Amino acid sequence: MKRLTAIVFALSLFSLTHSVQSQERVTLVAPFPPGGPVDTLARILADGLQKKYAQVVVVENLPGASGNLGIDKVKRAKPDGKTLLVIPAGNLTINPSLMSNFPFNIERDFVPVTMLAKAPNVLVASAQSKVGSVRELITQAKLKPTQFSYASPGIGSGLHLAGELFKQVTETDILHVPYKGTGPALNDVLGGSVPLMFSNLPATLGHIRSGKLIALGLTDNARSTVAPEIPTLSEQGVSGVVVTSWYGLLAPAGTPLATVEQLSKDVAEILSQTHIKEQLKSQGMSDATQKPSEFALHIKQETQTWARIIKTRGIVAE
Repeated sequence: MKRLTAIVFALSLFSLTHSVQSQERVTLVAPFPPGGPVDTLARILADGLQKKYAQVVVVENLPGASGNLGIDKVKRAKPDGKTLLVIPAGNLTINPSLMSNFPFNIERDFVPVTMLAKAPNVLVASAQSKVGSVRELITQAKLKPTQFSYASPGIGSGLHLAGELFKQVTETDILHVPYKGTGPALNDVLGGSVPLMFSNLPATLGHIRSGKLIALGLTDNARSTVAPEIPTLSEQGVSGVVVTSWYGLLAPAGTPLATVEQLSKDVAEILSQTHIKEQLKSQGMSDATQKPSEFALHIKQETQTWARIIKTRGIVAE
């Protein structure tokens, strides 16, 4: 009888302990496969949160449906700050206008916590193109429309829209050549079959420094700390083409404001640490945290910008 009582007590204790651990566990949902920038950033953040909170923080990769499977999981999660979404800009600000059947209302279904990090994009030209500057590109493109083309990872991608915005601002006609992913697009630009590309800086920096690609300008408001030698487009007279690859943290709708604000503050403290900044820099990113209200406004404004571009340029998802 004593032995049975001891077993029951032990099982009860295990159940209670497991319950407490489950309640304390924080899950960062990354709706893309391991190895990409979303996964990398989620793991950097998870490690920082785990040390700060002294509790288990896990990254759950849930790819599928262009990220919508992972997004849906967080939408349906309990709004207690324990299940959070690490997500790239395009899913928040482009897909709502690009996809006719987009299944979420970002403003209604989620609470913005903070922007996490960003990576600049850059307009590059193949060495074979003999285009040495942005002004030269614009002049030649206006003299002979459609002589230039630019590659992108696919229709509706942020880098495709960067090209469309550039064309609208500069009043040039440059042919868009969509690919299925950054790798194939970059390979053809390196090979010279497509002269131009808007790309994420980390993907092209090695080729820029080796001379295989010419960096014409960053699509950001300021030069990158990763490659300060590359000027911005605005420095060269092309203003209004500001397109960065950024990543944010969201919580389910209904999460208490106090919880959201504390999370935002804690994440900012983590990402401001020197060794974290170095980790981000090694991935071509920099920390870019914002207060929840600032992040919400940023999402709203960028969504409106892309909605106009998608409509005026007649862009339709594949």
